Amino acid sequence: MREPRTADWYFDYISPFGYLSLTRFDTLPGDLVIRPVPIVFAGLLKHWGHKGPAEIPPKRLQTFRQVRWLAEQHGIPLAMPPAHPFNPLALLRLTIAAGSTLQVVRTTYAHVWAEGNAGDSEDSITRLAAKLGITDPQTRISDAAVKATLIANGEQALAHGVYGVPTFHIDGELFWGMDALPMMAGFLKNPDHHREPLPFE
Repeated sequence: MREPRTADWYFDYISPFGYLSLTRFDTLPGDLVIRPVPIVFAGLLKHWGHKGPAEIPPKRLQTFRQVRWLAEQHGIPLAMPPAHPFNPLALLRLTIAAGSTLQVVRTTYAHVWAEGNAGDSEDSITRLAAKLGITDPQTRISDAAVKATLIANGEQALAHGVYGVPTFHIDGELFWGMDALPMMAGFLKNPDHHREPLPFE
């Protein structure tokens, strides 16, 4: 029997495309083990020297129209948070404190993008923590080890060349965004074809 394959999935709750992508994981091979890795998208932007979609007004409008359209097309529940962009640090740290499992990530993404709760208010974080079984969220998200893990996750992402979220990293290859899932599935079936040289490499 073939050994299960593992893919790191880098994400930040600031991106609704991570939420949309989660709902499409069933299109990937059943033997693929997905390891969620929370990171700070702003750190990627700073490293690579480019702006996020929310910082470019026309792109911001188009992005959220696309998110709404994709949700409608795929039958994905969507209720946008009251404000965007928001500071995702508390959500990311809470995820790490809760174990960074896929179920924790799904619950957290749904809290913000399916139920329309704020991404960074203390009340919203407290209610999310209750869903995750955490009774002392402010203490947990302030824990030095949790903060250090989030920093290390970002450094790991940059070391792999990650430039956006959500991004899968598997066998040295990157697959960015919801629309890259079919390409990733193709790579898992035929990695040699994916790696055929491009004329300008």
